[in-house]
Amino acid sequence: MPGTNLTRDEAQQRAKLLSVESYEIDLDLSGAQEGGTYRSVTTVRFDVAENGAESFIDLVAPTVHEVTLNGDQLDPAEVFKDSRIALPGLLEGRNILRVVADAAYTNTGEGLHRFVDPVDEQAYLYTQFEVPDARRVFASFEQPDLKATFQFTVKAPTGWTVISNSPTPEPKDDVWVFEPTPRISSYITALIVGPYHSVHSVYEKDGQSVPLGIYCRPSLAEHLDSDAIFEVTRQGFEWFQEKFDYAYPFKKYDQLFVPEFNAGAMENAGAVTIRDQYVFRSKVTDAAYEMRAETILHELAHMWFGDLVTMEWWNDLWLNESFATYTSIACQAYAPDSRWPHSWTTFANSMKTWAYRQDQLPSTHPIMAEIRDLDDVLVNFDGITYAKGASVLKQLVAYVGEDEFFAGVQAYFKAHAYGNTRLSDLLGALETTSGRDLKAWSKAWLQTAGINVLRPEIETDAEGVITSFAIRQEAPALPAGAKGEPTLRPHRIAVGLYELDSSEAASGKLVRDERVELDVDGELTAVPQLVGKRRPAVVLLNDDDLSYAKVRLDEQSLAFVTEHLGDFESSLPRALCWASAWDMTRDAELATRDYLSLVLSGIGKESDIGVVQSLHRQVKLAIELYAAPTARETLLTRWTDATLAHLRSAAAGSDHQLAWARAFAATARTPEQLDLLEGLLDGSQVVEGLAVDTELRWAFVQRLASVGRYDESEIASEYERDRTAAGERHAATARASRPTAEAKAEAWAQVVESDKLPNAVQEAVIGGFVQTDQRELLAPYTDKYFEVVKDIWESRSHEIAQQIAVGLYPSLQVSRETLDKTDAWLAAAEPNAALRRLVSESRAGVERALKAQAADALADQ
Repeated sequence: MPGTNLTRDEAQQRAKLLSVESYEIDLDLSGAQEGGTYRSVTTVRFDVAENGAESFIDLVAPTVHEVTLNGDQLDPAEVFKDSRIALPGLLEGRNILRVVADAAYTNTGEGLHRFVDPVDEQAYLYTQFEVPDARRVFASFEQPDLKATFQFTVKAPTGWTVISNSPTPEPKDDVWVFEPTPRISSYITALIVGPYHSVHSVYEKDGQSVPLGIYCRPSLAEHLDSDAIFEVTRQGFEWFQEKFDYAYPFKKYDQLFVPEFNAGAMENAGAVTIRDQYVFRSKVTDAAYEMRAETILHELAHMWFGDLVTMEWWNDLWLNESFATYTSIACQAYAPDSRWPHSWTTFANSMKTWAYRQDQLPSTHPIMAEIRDLDDVLVNFDGITYAKGASVLKQLVAYVGEDEFFAGVQAYFKAHAYGNTRLSDLLGALETTSGRDLKAWSKAWLQTAGINVLRPEIETDAEGVITSFAIRQEAPALPAGAKGEPTLRPHRIAVGLYELDSSEAASGKLVRDERVELDVDGELTAVPQLVGKRRPAVVLLNDDDLSYAKVRLDEQSLAFVTEHLGDFESSLPRALCWASAWDMTRDAELATRDYLSLVLSGIGKESDIGVVQSLHRQVKLAIELYAAPTARETLLTRWTDATLAHLRSAAAGSDHQLAWARAFAATARTPEQLDLLEGLLDGSQVVEGLAVDTELRWAFVQRLASVGRYDESEIASEYERDRTAAGERHAATARASRPTAEAKAEAWAQVVESDKLPNAVQEAVIGGFVQTDQRELLAPYTDKYFEVVKDIWESRSHEIAQQIAVGLYPSLQVSRETLDKTDAWLAAAEPNAALRRLVSESRAGVERALKAQAADALADQ
């Protein structure tokens, strides 16, 4: 039984048999305020290559009323099962199918999601179809290579707005009739319906005019900084159209900030949906604005790469996402007047660390993953697909040249507009423009798993002059359970030589004196260009972060960087050294206590707020998971004292002050520290310049709840101040975080024993349930997790089940016993591949923590 799955073989067979001309979709959403189900009528015109053949169309719906194929009525009871409608006796040439069904609103963020805003008690709808969920709204051939035109007709409640891929028409009698889309894939079609607030503008250049819209709920309208969003959007239009040499391919561009969204955003053609947490209700640091801008640009890049030209099957998902990630960050780095020219620092600091972590899990896989079916792709939106892929694309650009890269991309868009492609189509275009043979490069980088380590080998004479310089490449064994073999790869890297500034206007900063760029291949690569030069204070491999590899400093450079990490003049080498130190900590090469010392010695000089906030998260995680248990409280006390000192010394009203306030709140533990949080909430204590606004208040409330200072009355009182959807989520987190058996039992029941929670509220409850200070309280839930997780996986929707499978795994119970229980469950439960992968990844986290704790304990001896 296929259930809701679809295999690649089935998709290939269906694509050989038929091509789809058009869909006409008629939806009656007039009862959306009340919820339940809605009438869905789909008419599909498609051509078939073989007379008498049979196939199927996809549909997930509570009820099918009518199936008419070429004028013949088919019995829904006979042809509709397992999320498919069987289509027997197809005609060679044109076929017409009409399906009438009742489809269901969801609260899981899949299909047509329905949300009621507690502020105005109005319903707000939006669709989310990637990967296979258009079939939850209308009957569809749910695979990316069966493109068609889509014409939507929607009946909505009076006074509501309906947005789709095509320009918004004037409604007549509350019916909105949209013009057909260009030929696109079903997963990028969209409907956003409700009494949304909107702001409009236009992008104009050289006779081109593209209407722009931004939408959000009215309860967020006062916080919507539309001018800033339009500015980033226009910057993207300018840069992408120049680099791609292809005009924006759709008739308008709307960006819709929607509630309870599972991802960051979705590239629906001309109607991008974005999580509405990006409408900032309270003060945030510039790192949050930079992340929002990257998301906006990522989705805009998809209009060309993904929507105009689309992958044939999901094994090229990586190319879709990596290209959008690479070009969005390149746009931030290189577009004129960009607010974030340091975006490659952010990429090195956040995306690359995600990739390195993912690539060291037992589930590591080649960038070009083997995607056998939909179950495979649903768990493949990971750090390899997005971050490693984008890292490798960055290296490919360095390898072939930026101009040659974009010339190849331009030819690719022109050749394949509104069509489907494979990786070979892009590589062929790049080979033509660059003259490079990319077959060996592709095999080494895209078809193998794992990560290389690069180390410098330096010899000097008595005067400190370099007599020999080489780069050693290692290919560590893949994690246990991973498929494939360790692989040495070709790397295009730069080597940077850094010295303390000794000029007349000496700044005391570490500045780069020299840079050498070269190809590294094989186990040992000589660098004769550096022989005869005086050995600098710091030698940094992979300077400018061109390649994807773990980098180690030589002993002399490491000793110098340990004292001077905050002194690098440029943010990118600082980020690379911070990342190397974090990587060493995770690999049990650097004790957690020494990592903490390194951070405390350098973070005060770190100007990049995104790096500062990453260090906050990493230190907290290191102490809580990687420190020897006997040292944990001492290290947490040392860290929290430092956060408070930095909070008090930070510039009033600065981003750094806000970041340190959040870091302090996350681990505040002594009575005096907790008194300060209470005082900041009630106004009896003040930190000059710190605005204790709505979101910061909740951070303080949640910490006070998790240590037992606040209970239901205080949480309810705070919710009365913030009776919004965000307030509901924050209150749910605070309640679940309370350090009592009763609070944990209540949270567990809400998530596991009931399936009523919406996706966003469930995520909030899980976030509160798992508290690092409450290991003993949570210990009984290890066995309970293994008792229920398989049933949860088989009975809940994918997004909901994945939240539970990952979020409730006993990651805090760092012990051999947890590993043994996991292994026993994996052997006995026989979970499907997707669930096995998620649980195995979580197990790997416990195993890594055990090794790191042992290394930290040794440092105490």
